Amino acid sequence: MLYDAYEFQRSMMAGASRMASFGADMLNNPANPFAYLGGGTVVASALEVFAHANATRGKPAFGLDTTTIDGREVAVREEIVLRKDFGQLKRFVRDGIDHGPKLLIVAPMSGHYATLLRGTVERMLPFADVYITDWRDARSVPLSAGRFDLDDYIDYLIAFLEQIGPNEGQGGTHMLAVCQPSVPCYAAAALMSADKNPCRPKTLTMMGGPVDTREAPTAVNTLATERPHAWFEQNVIATVPGNYPGAGRKVYPGFLQLAGFMSMNLGNHMVSHWEMYKHLVQGDGESASQSQDFYEEYRSVCDMTAEFYLQTIDVVFQSHALPRGIMTHRGRLVDPAAITDIGLLAVEGERDDISGLGQTKAALTLATALPDEKKRYLMAEGAGHYGIFNGSRWRDKIAPVVEEFITANG
Repeated sequence: MLYDAYEFQRSMMAGASRMASFGADMLNNPANPFAYLGGGTVVASALEVFAHANATRGKPAFGLDTTTIDGREVAVREEIVLRKDFGQLKRFVRDGIDHGPKLLIVAPMSGHYATLLRGTVERMLPFADVYITDWRDARSVPLSAGRFDLDDYIDYLIAFLEQIGPNEGQGGTHMLAVCQPSVPCYAAAALMSADKNPCRPKTLTMMGGPVDTREAPTAVNTLATERPHAWFEQNVIATVPGNYPGAGRKVYPGFLQLAGFMSMNLGNHMVSHWEMYKHLVQGDGESASQSQDFYEEYRSVCDMTAEFYLQTIDVVFQSHALPRGIMTHRGRLVDPAAITDIGLLAVEGERDDISGLGQTKAALTLATALPDEKKRYLMAEGAGHYGIFNGSRWRDKIAPVVEEFITANG
């Protein structure tokens, strides 16, 4: 019923959005005499903000067609290297460039598409041969594909690294986890190290990840711990309706995840939309476009399987299995002490309200057999959660440290 009610509301708002967009276009049309009335611009701007806020959205495109390497513009094309039911391994092929380290960027499976990391990919393209985990919207995966949980997520990461190939050649292979995947990436690194898997990465960079959520708990952590596990199963899990390929699948809907994040920072989002409105009234389309682009991506949400979400709540946020040394993968203990030759870089944002300070840094302490010279920590001053992997601080302050660490351990 929850999903059906949402679909009904979404259909209603989609119609209102189209009407508002049509009205804004009419008022902005220079051939319309009402466009020159005193309040025409104001009304048109208000309609445009409303239309943008309520428009339906699908999966965005990366749109990264070129990059600049050594002062030369290089064409970039996307290539699907490995397809699996719940995600695919995508590579950004740089035309004529065959050198540099291989970098697997692991996108979070937390309600957004991998395109949320467009800025992360764009910044690393001149430096590395970039791959990314392109997760599928669970509502698009038929029931015949079976389950997908945290153990499967770890299996996918290992399969993707093995597809990239043995860790050899110039620069080697490296892995970068943004937020949620820090824990499964760490687990994959430990398991591959214990097995002496030749495809294990040379470095693992974890950015704003919930490795130990007992450190500086945030509102997100508190929400996950103050309610019993059964509450989540009963209140936030829904069934995909019949108009999607994944009909009948139990999921944690992306729209619920988005609503939660929006409510956490409602004041900031209201200010952002007010600023967008003012820019439109003043005719500053460029500034308004920056806000629109952000929300276009931010509101493009996807569902995750119920089993993955519930297992993550249990393992990461409630039992703190990894830092307590009790995390298992298909019955096998995940031992951080098995990591002996993979460089670990932990990056945290000073103002991160999703993963508090110390939560990612804990990964360095857990790797007791890893030499100190292969560990590094960076606290990005002034950076919030989103700013760790996107924006000017990421481009100018954080990415250079990541590149330096990869080069030093390549």
